[in-house]
Amino acid sequence: MVFQLTDDPTLFPNPYHGEDDGLIAVGGDLSPERLTNAYAKGFFPWYGFKEREEILWWCPLKRFVIFPKEIHVSHSMRQTLRRGKFTVTFNQAFHDVITHCSKTDNRDEQEGAWLGGEMIKAYERMFRHGLCMSVEVWSSDGSLAGGLYGVSLGRNFFGESMFSLKPDASKLALIKLAERIGERGGIIDCQFETAHLKSMGGRHISYKQYLEIITER
Repeated sequence: MVFQLTDDPTLFPNPYHGEDDGLIAVGGDLSPERLTNAYAKGFFPWYGFKEREEILWWCPLKRFVIFPKEIHVSHSMRQTLRRGKFTVTFNQAFHDVITHCSKTDNRDEQEGAWLGGEMIKAYERMFRHGLCMSVEVWSSDGSLAGGLYGVSLGRNFFGESMFSLKPDASKLALIKLAERIGERGGIIDCQFETAHLKSMGGRHISYKQYLEIITER
């Protein structure tokens, strides 16, 4: 079943009553208050902005996550780390990172493109409120080589998108994020499984276990 959200940004339906693919609700807005309440319960917005105006909200019951201590660092990545050809920073170029996530490989021109203007504005508002984080990977010439961004609540990170302009750049961003999140004892929520994230150590856990982790103080 798919529910219509009310004007109350704190109210979300029971995810166990949603669709098998995780779709649970429509409507609402992308205000910091609603987004913060959504992520704190495991909900996130995702919809093709060219195909529809109404926001779709998802909460899969099989959660694909990375436990920071389980991050897989391949032999080639260990060599990349030793060479030190990239520099990694946090929260230094959020706008540039989210823009690249939107446009790299012509993502914004593709069918089902979801990171449009309204979503970008929403996450930039979250960033200004200290609720989003970016990881930047810089080449030796000072240009942005890759990165990622997502929502940061408490000990946990809810990944939204990543990009690479140079080989291994997004992998390095994820590895450095895992090191940072691991210090807090949290998890990285990957939302949906991809071959890339699985190769980096991602795995499924139940929504029950996931909720226990993200609500633990």
